[in-house]
Amino acid sequence: MAELTENELESYAQKILNDYDLKNPSILFKNNINISVVDAYKIQSIVTNLRTKRGEKVVGYKIGSISKQTQKKYGFSHPAWGRLWESELHTNGVELDKKDYSNPAMEAEFGIILNRDLEPNQINYEYLLDSIDTIHPIIEIHNKVFYGKEPYGAEHISNNAINAGVVCGTGVNKPNINEITDLKLIYDKEKIDSWTKKKWPHDMLSEIEWFVLEQAKRNNILKKGNLILTGAYGPPIPINDKKLIEVTSSLFGDVSAVFK
Repeated sequence: MAELTENELESYAQKILNDYDLKNPSILFKNNINISVVDAYKIQSIVTNLRTKRGEKVVGYKIGSISKQTQKKYGFSHPAWGRLWESELHTNGVELDKKDYSNPAMEAEFGIILNRDLEPNQINYEYLLDSIDTIHPIIEIHNKVFYGKEPYGAEHISNNAINAGVVCGTGVNKPNINEITDLKLIYDKEKIDSWTKKKWPHDMLSEIEWFVLEQAKRNNILKKGNLILTGAYGPPIPINDKKLIEVTSSLFGDVSAVFK
């Protein structure tokens, strides 16, 4: 697949941002355009620059597609990642409008906030643990729409790994090593998905070292105060007509949002 020209990259990025602003993301891919994953990350970066220039702020990152099954679905050989935006970071109990999203779908996961900048040449298990300030239960919001050709990987990445926002619960301090927790995704008091016997920190931080080194290739250092979503255990599930979304964890607490 031929690499896109700079003009094509700029044009696609502007179109993607325009469609996102209009609450109708990914329309560009209805044209069956062919984009490599490498170019998709370039497009994501250009969109980031456009949003930053108009006054928006990146406050963290999401790691996604951590399972081999999901990677295969998208045509990846590794996890994916995207940016988190200050304007799309919400607190527990927030009320949101479904009209601001396209097929809104949720994931339950965990997030960490860093207590220092991460130096890639020092990264290891102990260093990473010492760099965590708090751990949070997370509802990750997605625009779950795909219009292009399968396996959708480039479309997924171009659209910021389909992230459309985050609801972040109150943080807790680091528990003891090897403590066990569950995690549940609940719509209108009905359990939609759940996971048990997740061990801290192994089952939460398995892809962080990869992500730090991946960002270092781009001369990007994760900063103190960044929120990092560590990766969901299941796919984003559309909420359809449901309104109350909850994520609960026996170890890390609860978070909720209402979609009107």
